[in-house]
Amino acid sequence: MTPERSVPPRPDALQDVGDSLSHAFRLVQTPPDAHDRPPRPASRLHTDPDTVGEDLLKLVLTIVELLRQLIERQALRRVDAGDLTDAQEEELGATLLALHDSLADLCAQHGYSLEDLNLDLGPLGPLLPRD
Repeated sequence: MTPERSVPPRPDALQDVGDSLSHAFRLVQTPPDAHDRPPRPASRLHTDPDTVGEDLLKLVLTIVELLRQLIERQALRRVDAGDLTDAQEEELGATLLALHDSLADLCAQHGYSLEDLNLDLGPLGPLLPRD
């Protein structure tokens, strides 16, 4: 039998974001693509040791915002295709709105806006689409 590890409690706002993101993933789940490519090896990341905590936080928030936008687009496709019942549409909409609000609150707590999370990818342009 494997011993259980204790997990430190997470702040409520972070818990809300995680729960909302998990719930949204379950609601728009699609079968995995059989032709997925293997992950590329990670490259080195150079950061300032004094700001590595804030840099990591901003990166995590950016990834969560990217996932939220992708889930939102998938949800809209499913709504347009008529794949969801009215109750599922309502639940999905409420979940995505709660996730957006929780993420905005987390950003505000750390002095960011949602617009600050848009990484510039150089010649590829911004990571997140501009509304």
